[in-house]
Amino acid sequence: MALFDLTIKELHQKLVNKEVTAVDLVNAVYARVDEVEEKVQAFITLTKEQALAEAAAIDAKGIDPDNVLAGLPIGIKDNIVTKDILTTAASKILTGFEPIYDATAMVKLHEKDMITIGKLNMDEFAMGSTTETSYYAKTANPWDLSRIPGGSSGGSAAAVAAGEVPVALGSDTGGSVRQPAAFCGVVGMKPTYGRVSRYGLIAFASSLDQIGPITRTVEDNALVLEAISGVDAHDSTSVPQPKADFTSEITKDIKGMKIAVPKEYLGDGVQDGVKARVLEAIETLKNLGATVDEVSLPHIEYGVAAYYVLASSEASSNLSRFDGVRYGYRSPDAHDLETLYTKSRAEGFGPEVKRRIMLGTFALSSGYYDAYYKKAQQARTMIIGDFEKIFADYDVIVGPTAPTIAFKSGDYAKDPITMYMNDVLTIPSNMAGVPSLSVPCGLSENMPVGLQIIGKQFDEATVYRVGHAFEQATNFNELKAEL
Repeated sequence: MALFDLTIKELHQKLVNKEVTAVDLVNAVYARVDEVEEKVQAFITLTKEQALAEAAAIDAKGIDPDNVLAGLPIGIKDNIVTKDILTTAASKILTGFEPIYDATAMVKLHEKDMITIGKLNMDEFAMGSTTETSYYAKTANPWDLSRIPGGSSGGSAAAVAAGEVPVALGSDTGGSVRQPAAFCGVVGMKPTYGRVSRYGLIAFASSLDQIGPITRTVEDNALVLEAISGVDAHDSTSVPQPKADFTSEITKDIKGMKIAVPKEYLGDGVQDGVKARVLEAIETLKNLGATVDEVSLPHIEYGVAAYYVLASSEASSNLSRFDGVRYGYRSPDAHDLETLYTKSRAEGFGPEVKRRIMLGTFALSSGYYDAYYKKAQQARTMIIGDFEKIFADYDVIVGPTAPTIAFKSGDYAKDPITMYMNDVLTIPSNMAGVPSLSVPCGLSENMPVGLQIIGKQFDEATVYRVGHAFEQATNFNELKAEL
């Protein structure tokens, strides 16, 4: 069995028993990277020298038996800032940018003695569903190298699926952790909005972004989310909550739980193979003792349109700081202040980012604000109301993570509207700010399918409990990509 087929707790026990060292684990990561990275292209930056130095220091200090994350390697999506490590958000405009501080999530991981292996590829500024809009490379799906890994955290999901790292961090604005996790056959969590500090996460859409872990098992995922959760003085949108505990009751059964299945999640546009695997998963949950009923989320039909107005509006504001003055790329042809701005932004941003900046700027402009931005906010309020009504009677909602399996690279490069619709089942959770988990639920056309489990705000513990029960009953997480 390969080292990274083991769970976090199994690796931890080997470290505690001195069967392996943290340096051994880091060397195992880079051996696997050397073996498969040319095919997968999951990383933008590797930090081997620094990682080995950190591992040696942890070995010298000794592994804390009470800290299950000590000495474990982790890959980080490249829109999470890392002190003195190149951070690009997969954009030309951040060429050469090395932050002078760590994101709060990184500070918490360092406190747990986790070791950063490198920075992972993504869609530029997290805008995309394929990891094809990256300035640096197109990441491939380890299950089929001709297919996309999903996005925008495609590098994070592909690196875990390819066995390059046991754990990775991604970010999720409209499904960017869960959709690639589903496409690559791994576990991905978007926590409740406010559960994890966004300080140091390069902003795309501030009212929607959340950092979330990608792992091979549900329990591993819960352990990493526990580590990065918590209120943060640097982020006023982080929410005070009791100390995160997602694992103490994760092994309890789900007998008597009430599960809702929205009819809209299994309607038109969902591929037959995806629908079949999800219906089988629902039967498994029934066999585990849960009660399952069909419900309706009537306003999610407005979700995609409202999301792209709101997210693009926030992006047009957030990305105004990238102007050739403060960070990264500056056009060599600029000869005055105005051309410094215009040329640096025109040459530094890719087509998808420019499209969303223009869409957002238009939606916020005088005369159109009420027609677009205000309407989108009203739609968001209705979607939140739909979730509140269902969660008054049910413990979780389940359905597919994505309507399709991973598609071929380039299939939708010239059709952004169809591409945007691939997020139709993940966006509602971001709009409502609720936690959502994607777990593997089988294969269709030999490609992974994801089951999405959605919970009440700050009730990640129940979501993980349902996901863990399903995982233990099926073991679909043990299916692996062959490279």
